Amino acid sequence: MPGRLPDSDNPVFARWMKGEMGKINRTIVAQRMTLARLLEEEVPHSRTWSGDRYVFDRHVIGMLGDKLPTELHDRLKLPILFFFDFRVEDSCFLNDKHALRALQILSELGEMYRMRQGKVWVGKSMAYSIMRKYPTAIQITMG
Repeated sequence: MPGRLPDSDNPVFARWMKGEMGKINRTIVAQRMTLARLLEEEVPHSRTWSGDRYVFDRHVIGMLGDKLPTELHDRLKLPILFFFDFRVEDSCFLNDKHALRALQILSELGEMYRMRQGKVWVGKSMAYSIMRKYPTAIQITMG
């Protein structure tokens, strides 16, 4: 419709989306832990923004410990976060260079992916695929 703002530019829609994103983000881990620390725990866990206990899949944590070099264990914080922006239809981003390196070592992202202005953009379908492959070690947050 001529003269109508796109939904992403509509202030009422943006305010509503912000509220909905806040609800979704309450399930995101509030204090990310290093892989090294999670490997030490009998039941690797943290807390979400809502205060709920978030338990990591022990098998996935162990597999990451086996496949990733030890120098990355103290640098990589889990879960790895992909950030969605409702204004960008088909992509999301990582803002953690250690997460990018880990995903490259795991052959989930190629070496062509580079940080630019503190972010690396990835297709949403790729992020979902990675999340399914490493349950509990990857989260998607709205921002």
